Amino acid sequence: MNLCNRTEVKRLLDKYGLAPRKGYGQNFLINPAVPQMIAENSYTMSLSGNLDNNAPCGVIEIGPGVGALTSCLAQYYDKVAALEIDKGLIPLLEESMRDFDNVKIICQDVMETDIPALIEEEFGDIIEQGGSLSVCANLPYYITSPVIMKLLESFSFSESVPFSSITVMIQTEVADRLVSEAGSGEYGAVTAAVRLRADVKKIFNVSAGNFYPIPKVSSSVISIIPHGGISQLYPMAKDSPLGIDRLGKKTCELISLAFGQRRKTIVNSAASAYPKELIVKSLRNLGLREDIRGERLSASDFLALADNLNRGL
Repeated sequence: MNLCNRTEVKRLLDKYGLAPRKGYGQNFLINPAVPQMIAENSYTMSLSGNLDNNAPCGVIEIGPGVGALTSCLAQYYDKVAALEIDKGLIPLLEESMRDFDNVKIICQDVMETDIPALIEEEFGDIIEQGGSLSVCANLPYYITSPVIMKLLESFSFSESVPFSSITVMIQTEVADRLVSEAGSGEYGAVTAAVRLRADVKKIFNVSAGNFYPIPKVSSSVISIIPHGGISQLYPMAKDSPLGIDRLGKKTCELISLAFGQRRKTIVNSAASAYPKELIVKSLRNLGLREDIRGERLSASDFLALADNLNRGL
């Protein structure tokens, strides 16, 4: 079954009385090279997370659609757990995935999913064997950032994000934002928040003609690689009186304040939560300009500033 053939995809959809749903952001891949490349990149990253080269690898897929990417992932991974929100696609997926005994289709909204519980239930044995776990998805454009933050924020700052990598295809504009650096025009609150937990790199671009229906925007595949946590970004976090988890939360609050009023300096944008005199003093302690804006602060800068501000209260 060629799940990247437009005629075959339409036949399958017609068979089950379905059509691409705009409400779910459904755009199905019709170039077989694209899901193959996504799966290969995801698996390559997963190998770096294995404690043992012979240990098994698992992957959570979000939004399998008709199963084009799912079938490619099944060729690499020992187990694939695919979360699909659209109940109508479940019988179609059961047909398209019938030749893969390592794929489990779960009718569930990722935004309503208890991620740690899902990992324990579906991949507990893989983790016990020293194996690795990844996430891979062709994400709907309308919910890209919420899904990424859901995956990262399902774990406290005092514990490691248990994914070797999160490989996702998203709108190019959002990809450019996530890989941007502090001081650039694309850098924003989501960029800084993601960097508290992971590094991000762009893998390749995908033009609109690779999808059915054809979207109005281009796409890019990125890899989000969880790092060693906020102590890696800001070594003094280990000695913060706030503790690791509270420091992380305070930093997220500061990031929201800074980008909620992007054109204001950090002194003014954070003034609703901290005395201006304290913000100025903290900036001076860190060797930062008093007129600096949030868009020029890296994730480590935000951590240091949040720590200094809360030590002074």
